[in-house]
Amino acid sequence: MTQEKEAFLDRWSRLKKEQPAQQASENAVVPEAKEEPLHPLQPVGELTHDSDFAPFMNPKVDPATRRDALKKLFTDARYNIPDPFEAYSEDYTQGEPIPEQMLKAINRVRDVAVKGPEKVAEEERLAEQAKQAEQIPQAEKAGLPTQESDDVPGKQDA
Repeated sequence: MTQEKEAFLDRWSRLKKEQPAQQASENAVVPEAKEEPLHPLQPVGELTHDSDFAPFMNPKVDPATRRDALKKLFTDARYNIPDPFEAYSEDYTQGEPIPEQMLKAINRVRDVAVKGPEKVAEEERLAEQAKQAEQIPQAEKAGLPTQESDDVPGKQDA
């Protein structure tokens, strides 16, 4: 045990300084990739869903041409099917309206929860009385008999 151990931070610092030199030597050893000649690309207007789109994915192809080829590919109806398990794939803005009876029931439950059942019952009773009072003048304007009067023109007394 005559040798002293190197301190942890000293060792870490030394290895950190040696690491870039090792990476540079490894990068120099890697042979250069042979450049493949670019295959002639089919005109984008002539592409169909059966065409080979692989040449358009080459990194040397102009991004605008690649984008046009992909647009052409995804116009196929097979790619236009929404995923039924995707939460936001459907249009929920044009749904069926809630039926009027259900809206009335929902509003009544809300009113009972907020105001209390006694207050809601009193309001409903007053609304019913107002509705009946409104119907009586309408019947009189139309010349129809009302429940209050037994005297109807053209009716014979018995």
